[in-house]
Amino acid sequence: MQCLLVLDLSLWGGNRKILRIPCISSIVKSAKHTRHHVLITAESVTAPLGCIHAAFIFVMTMYTQLYNRLSFGWNTVRIDMSAARRDPVPIVPFGLAAFAATLFALGLALGTTIAVGMLFFIQMKIILRNKTSIESWIEEKAKDRIHYYQLDDVFVFPYDMGSRWRNFKQVFTWSGAPEGDGLEWPIREGCHQYSLTIEQLKQKADKRVRSVRYKVIEDYSGSCCPLNKGIKTFFTSPCTEEPRIQLQKGEFILATRGLRYWLYGDKILDDSFIEGVSRIRGWFPRNCVEKCPCDAETDQAPEGEKKNR
Repeated sequence: MQCLLVLDLSLWGGNRKILRIPCISSIVKSAKHTRHHVLITAESVTAPLGCIHAAFIFVMTMYTQLYNRLSFGWNTVRIDMSAARRDPVPIVPFGLAAFAATLFALGLALGTTIAVGMLFFIQMKIILRNKTSIESWIEEKAKDRIHYYQLDDVFVFPYDMGSRWRNFKQVFTWSGAPEGDGLEWPIREGCHQYSLTIEQLKQKADKRVRSVRYKVIEDYSGSCCPLNKGIKTFFTSPCTEEPRIQLQKGEFILATRGLRYWLYGDKILDDSFIEGVSRIRGWFPRNCVEKCPCDAETDQAPEGEKKNR
């Protein structure tokens, strides 16, 4: 399955471009505008069609085989799997093992049809919007940043051409290869190739400004659902793949976002820390830390943290 590996290439003069490379991963919904994207989309169509055809064959096979083995009584229905009650005897034997294998294959065919069929609809949604899931998150944060600071700016996503048909034609072309060379893509009028990169840099700077410094007042083991931190903390643990970090009393954390009972941030490391470890970040319970009143960064109110409910 295909996804996008996004690399930020630092070029001479400080210019940056976003390089999208096809790779193998389970996150297929992030695939867009790669050279093999048309083939991946075609595969997500033909695979369910083939499974539907196989499921039809399995159903008809079981129907025709079981029809000659069924016998009805007054209150019972009997299935004789030893032999078919017809002449001549079927060329292909169909015993209990064959029935179980056919039923199992039917379940696989139906499951593949549903799973890959959903993948096809997700792929088409991305193609028509011309926007990956990561880019959608960047756009949402851009709107939040503009609204938070009450700016007059309007962020326009550069790769959305403004029409679903135009977005569709960028991927499905007569040559079979989508438009673009992997580094530069057709962009919307009024934007340029670095519009998305500039917005990401603004969000990084805003993230540093709005971060809040906390001091650890209680040890935390790093467990996903701690029992000794309160019932509400236990049941409101973030449902995310992001890690938890261990805390020791006296350490300092720079929090960037949070929930009602959990915070997410980077541990402030000293020079004597283990070499080769540049950042330790993750989730931790809010009741294990307290805000540092003497830090200049704490002037930001807690409402400045993004609530990810």
